[in-house]
Amino acid sequence: MTKTEVKTASAAVKDILLSNPDGLHEVLRAVMQEVLEAEMDEALGASKSERTPERLGYRSGYYGRTLVTRVGKLELRVPQDRAGRFSTELFERYQRSERALVATLAEMYVQGVSTRKVKAITEELCGHAFSASSISAINKRLDESLAAFARRPLQEPFPYLILDARYEKVREAGVVMSQAVLIAVGIDWDGRRQILAVEMANRESRSAWRDFLVGLKARGLKGVELVVSDDHAGLVAAIGEVIPEAAWQRCYVHFLRNALDHLPRKHGDDCLQELRWLYDRRDLAEARADLAAWLAKWSARYPRLTGWAEDAIEQTLTFFRLPRQHHKHLKSTNMLERLNEEIRRRTYVVRIFP
Repeated sequence: MTKTEVKTASAAVKDILLSNPDGLHEVLRAVMQEVLEAEMDEALGASKSERTPERLGYRSGYYGRTLVTRVGKLELRVPQDRAGRFSTELFERYQRSERALVATLAEMYVQGVSTRKVKAITEELCGHAFSASSISAINKRLDESLAAFARRPLQEPFPYLILDARYEKVREAGVVMSQAVLIAVGIDWDGRRQILAVEMANRESRSAWRDFLVGLKARGLKGVELVVSDDHAGLVAAIGEVIPEAAWQRCYVHFLRNALDHLPRKHGDDCLQELRWLYDRRDLAEARADLAAWLAKWSARYPRLTGWAEDAIEQTLTFFRLPRQHHKHLKSTNMLERLNEEIRRRTYVVRIFP
């Protein structure tokens, strides 16, 4: 992955980390440890083993401290100086506003491309700003945490897989272009959701999606029974190639949007709303009965629409094979659409990466 890809992918990482406590635990521990080290360097006026006349003292080992947080217990090593003067404000501030600091650390993780922004964030976190070199050291550790998060093995089976992509503006060699951000969410048998991967690709092609899915399988993805996505040709082909054993559910929301292409601009009636209702039926038999009634009602007025729908709608009804309690979340990619909306809201300020 290029530096630009890492920077752009980071725009999605904040939401992933905040929605995945397991992924955030190690990031939070690493960041807080680096903040303690940087705080000591700033207090002494020099880093470890640095020879400088500006040095104000020397280190004298560590003592252990456990901090209980929303993402689990963090085992930290607090540095000490020989004179015993060093005191950190990190723990006091964390105890006062843990939720805000978790968000702040994630923000620092995302904004590591800008030492100016990270300087402002660490000032909010610890009560004073760190030097650019201290910030760079923190960012290096964060990049390592991101890489570990992206490579982590997938040990449990995920019967349901939801795939989607969005585009961000990226500057490569002075040229601004759009690049795809490929995203996968897995759902286990207990209904727990987990962001499995976020990767950059030049475009949303069959080869890009194939490499993305092959990477997931290499990390241990198994037991996939249903994949939910839109009907992008490259994506659908890649699913059939890499996960041929899984059934495919075409997102019904995208399907209804596509239906607008087969209607006059000013149709002014309820034909699509009536089509939408069949996705709320209890089982496939009820849905088919609704579909037959809908086709009979609208085929004379909108033959182009009804002909297209009759040919394509079966792809959107796969979810009826599942237990009824799973229908709501597995008939569309809305789960990822909401994540994408949040990412879009946050990346709107950046406009172009890096």
